[in-house]
Amino acid sequence: MPNPSTPQSTQWVDSVMNSLSLREKIAQLFMVAAYSNKDQVHVDEIADLVAREKIGGLCFFQGGPVRQAQLTNLYQSLAKTPLLISMDAEWGLGMRLDSTISYPRQIMLGALDDNRLIYHMAADIAHQLKRMGVHISFSPDVDINSNPNNPVIGFRSFGEEKEMVSQKGLAYMLGLQDNGIIACAKHFPGHGDTDTDSHFKLPKLNHSPERIDTLELYPFTKLIESGIAGVMVAHLEIPSLEPKAKLAASLSPKVVTSLLVEKLGFNGLIFTDALNMKGVSSFYKPTDLNYMALKAGNDILLFPSDVKASINKIEREVKKGRFPIGEIERRCRKVIEAKYSAGLENYKPIEISNLVEDLNQPSSELIIRDITKQAITVLKNLEEFIPIQGLDTQNIAYIEIGKDKGKAFREQMELYAPMATFSLDESAADEDIKNLKRQLEPYSLFIIGFHSIKTRPDRNFGITPQLASLVDEISQVKPTILAL
Repeated sequence: MPNPSTPQSTQWVDSVMNSLSLREKIAQLFMVAAYSNKDQVHVDEIADLVAREKIGGLCFFQGGPVRQAQLTNLYQSLAKTPLLISMDAEWGLGMRLDSTISYPRQIMLGALDDNRLIYHMAADIAHQLKRMGVHISFSPDVDINSNPNNPVIGFRSFGEEKEMVSQKGLAYMLGLQDNGIIACAKHFPGHGDTDTDSHFKLPKLNHSPERIDTLELYPFTKLIESGIAGVMVAHLEIPSLEPKAKLAASLSPKVVTSLLVEKLGFNGLIFTDALNMKGVSSFYKPTDLNYMALKAGNDILLFPSDVKASINKIEREVKKGRFPIGEIERRCRKVIEAKYSAGLENYKPIEISNLVEDLNQPSSELIIRDITKQAITVLKNLEEFIPIQGLDTQNIAYIEIGKDKGKAFREQMELYAPMATFSLDESAADEDIKNLKRQLEPYSLFIIGFHSIKTRPDRNFGITPQLASLVDEISQVKPTILAL
C-alpha cells in the first residue's frame, strides 16, 4: 500500500484537512452501515448523511454487487471528501453479496500446512474488493478458538493454537495489504474464550492480565509488529483490564488507549465493533455511546446510530473543552491519510460493465479447490483402516445425511467402488432411522457423509440426538467411516 508520509501525500492530506470545519472533521470518524438490498428510503438516508453530515465512510452489508457498485458511485459523487468503503469479507464478497464467490472459512484454513494458500486467497479477495471500490476488509479474525462453546467465533477462527493463528493471520493480512486493501485484525483483545454472542449480550472474559497477555493478545501483538493497518476492538467485559462493571473493552480508555496504543504501540486505525450490537447498545443511548467510544480512543465509529445528534454532541463537548480538539485533529488526519493510502486522492467511479464476470474468475475456483484439497484432515484412523483395502470385495453402504447435498462426494467415491446409497434428511424421524438400520444389515462397510453441518456449537452443529445415536450404534457393529 502507498506510504502516506511522502511529500505528495502530505500535501494532499494537508489540503483536505484545511478544507474541513471542526464539525466535518468529527464526521470523518463515522462509518455508517449501508445496504444494497434496501429501499429508496434507506438510500436517501445514506445520501443525506454523506452530503449533509459529510461522514467519513460506509460499511456495506447485504445486497448484490452491481447495485452496491452503483450506490457506491452515487454516494462518492455526493461526498465532499471521498468515502472510505469497508466490508466484512472474511470469506470473500460472498459473505455479504449474492452472485459472488465464497471462499473457505478460517477454520478450514487452519487445517492447511501451506500458508501461501491463505495468502493467495486473501490476495484474490483483495482484487475483488478493489474491483468493487472497497478499501477495507474487516479481516482476518485472529481470535483464538479456545472455547468450544463459543457461539459467534468458532468457524471464523483459524484455531486454538496461538502461534498457528498468528502465522495464518499474518498470511491473510499480507495477502490483503500487499494488494492495496487495508486489513483489520479482530476482535481485540480476544473474543475466542466466551460463550456469549456480543451481538445480543455483553460477554464477560474472566482472565488475568497475565493470561490475556500470553494467549489472547499474542496474535494481535504479532500482527501489529508486522504492520497491520487496522484493529477492531470487541464489545467484551474484562474485569482484569477494566474494573468498571459492564463497561465494554470498546468503550474503555484502559483497553483502547493504555493497552492497544500505549503498551502495544499500535498506531494504525482503531475501529469499534458495530455500535448497534446489544453488547453495548443496550446500556447507553446512541449519542452517549458514540461519544464514549471516541473518548476511549477509537478512531472510527462503526455502525453508529443517531449520527447527526452524535456529531452535534461531540462538537459541543469539544467547544466546552471536555474533549481535546487536538485529538479530533489527530484522528481525522489518520483517516485522511488512510484515504490517501487507499488511492482516494485520485478517485475514479467503479466501472459497472462486466462487473459480475470480473468477480467470478475461474482462477478463484482453482484457489478454492487447492485449499479444499489440502485441508482434508484425517482425525482418527483406528487400525490404519484408511485407505480401504480390498474395495472389490467390500459391500459398501453410503449414508448421505442432507438429501441431495452429497452428490459430488458420492460420485467421486463411485469412481473407485460400487456402493448403495441411502439418504436421510437432517431432521429424520425415528421411524426413518429404524427403516434405514434394517436396510443396512447386509452391508459390510458404512460410509456416513454429513453434508449439512451448521456452525453453532450450542445447537450441536445441527446434528440431532437421533443422528448422533445412529452413528454411534452402527459404528459398533460394522467398520464405519464418518466424513464431515
